[in-house]
Amino acid sequence: MLGRFERNGSGEAVVEYGDSNLRVVKPGRFVRCGVTGVEIPLDVLRYWSVARQEAYADPDAVMVRLRQDSRAG
Repeated sequence: MLGRFERNGSGEAVVEYGDSNLRVVKPGRFVRCGVTGVEIPLDVLRYWSVARQEAYADPDAVMVRLRQDSRAG
């Protein structure tokens, strides 16, 4: 759950992604999807990778990244 302070701010937030939560390092309104680059408002952020430390806009973006990772290894 994000506190009021963490949601405030303008522009892009800096976030550390954990297993079941996230920590806002620099307040902002949104983060960018690691696959599509689309802005994701912090209030609706649901998908991220702890290992890659990146957010995803939706489950489809997660699948794209997983396919890319499986081809690389």
